[in-house]
Amino acid sequence: MNDQSPVMTNGAAPGTGGREIPLSQARLGQRGVIARVHARPDVTHHGLAADELERRLLELGFVEGAAVEVIHEGLIGGDPMAVRLDDMRVALRRRDAAEVTIRLDEAAR
Repeated sequence: MNDQSPVMTNGAAPGTGGREIPLSQARLGQRGVIARVHARPDVTHHGLAADELERRLLELGFVEGAAVEVIHEGLIGGDPMAVRLDDMRVALRRRDAAEVTIRLDEAAR
């Protein structure tokens, strides 16, 4: 059997740098794909249980493999931030974005 699939390194898709960071650390213009959404139970989510925050993020479209690009940062501390998530725009707080891990597309910058 001849496998013609592209070679991946460190679990990264071809064309992506493979470096994973929390979405909250991404800066204006940076692009990537969502690697995972996992709300940490040891972090205070301002009245929300970790599983509730995770469910809300998933319902908004923050799912593994979705394309993401930071398109806006607030003036004070960069909060809130707005991202293009596949074909829609979503605004969220950086503290919530910290629960989303993205794999940066290093070629996009």
